[in-house]
Amino acid sequence: MKLRRLDTASPRFEADLAELLRRDAGQESGVQDAVRRILADVRARGDRAVLEYAARFDGASAAALSALQVPAAELEAAPGRVPAPEREALQAAAARIRSFHERQLQQSWEYRDEQGVKLGQRVTPLERVGLYVPGGKAAYPSSVLMNAIPARVAGVRELVMVCPRPAPLVLAAAALAGVERVIGIGGAHAIGALAYGTESLARVDKIVGPGNAYVAEAKRQVFGEVGIDMIAGPSEILVICDGRTPAKWVALDLFSQAEHDESAQAILLSPDGAHLDEVAREMQAALPGMARRAVIAAALEGRAALVRTRNLEEACALANRIAPEHLELSVEDPEALLPRLRNAGAIFLGRWSSEAIGDYCAGPNHVLPTAGSARFSSPLGVYDFQKRTSLVGVSPEAAARLGRIAVTLAEGEGLTAHARSAAARFE
Repeated sequence: MKLRRLDTASPRFEADLAELLRRDAGQESGVQDAVRRILADVRARGDRAVLEYAARFDGASAAALSALQVPAAELEAAPGRVPAPEREALQAAAARIRSFHERQLQQSWEYRDEQGVKLGQRVTPLERVGLYVPGGKAAYPSSVLMNAIPARVAGVRELVMVCPRPAPLVLAAAALAGVERVIGIGGAHAIGALAYGTESLARVDKIVGPGNAYVAEAKRQVFGEVGIDMIAGPSEILVICDGRTPAKWVALDLFSQAEHDESAQAILLSPDGAHLDEVAREMQAALPGMARRAVIAAALEGRAALVRTRNLEEACALANRIAPEHLELSVEDPEALLPRLRNAGAIFLGRWSSEAIGDYCAGPNHVLPTAGSARFSSPLGVYDFQKRTSLVGVSPEAAARLGRIAVTLAEGEGLTAHARSAAARFE
């Protein structure tokens, strides 16, 4: 395995960094076209189209979509059908995730200003949310918890989960998180069914959850018909280390994201060149023992780097430019660096704070902005499942005072009907 080594003092550093961070600008046209055809078909033919695609792509043959739904009794019993250690781990994680997200819950508010105008903001939950969960060989119960629990905390009335061949642990997580309905379909056709609705499935207001390239493209194409969480890119981790964290810990932290897929990115920044060398040796030594060593090796050779910086301050500045999904501050005093950092999906403070704990049970959401989007977006949270509606209540007296301001501005914009509408209340 060949690891990329960079040095911020090198004249070639900016070019090398640009190469490291270069991302695919768009989806392959073949994927876009295929998804467009599937979505149009689902929109036109509803259940019939979904069932045909389910038989073709999911291996799920049924005469009606209801036959692909997990029976309510089976879903309710799912937690009791997994081994006790796994059930207890899910319950502990769910409790921590719920406790964190309850602190995000926003409330309605209002006030009356000096003009006597009643103003406010009404906060209400979304009605129905669709949760996409990958199926087959992969099983992601943690994603179920991270997507469903904030929706439940927000007060979402109905949660519908689509997942081809849901694993027992996924069903257990769904039951614990409060999902009412699970349908055994996946792919772009499942996204279309959620977005447009069919004869047996009402459309949702928002779709959340990870998926493959076809699912991501389908979410992109239905955005506007429904809301979506985000278009997630490959997993990312950036570690800033002062050179005093055990090299084995750092190597495994980098592996933890590299094992997600071949396009994942793992970057280590440190002013200690000897530590970078030691981490590189640990990575080479540990790789053969990894179950997903082929995936890890491909990710590390393609998009990883060990970067020597002049100091920790420069490492922070570089982290802000990269805006990683996960940022570990593996240093003696992480709080001292925190004010220097602006762009990251999640920041892990100190040597003992492994990103892996954040993925499962720390409490904050593991659905995070990728591909540099932490510059302008945030982790999934309760606020993503709430709507905010403005309230305006104008008294007769305020209608005259404020109406004159509105008339002046409307006439300045050439919008006569606006002006007359406001003026009608005080003429």
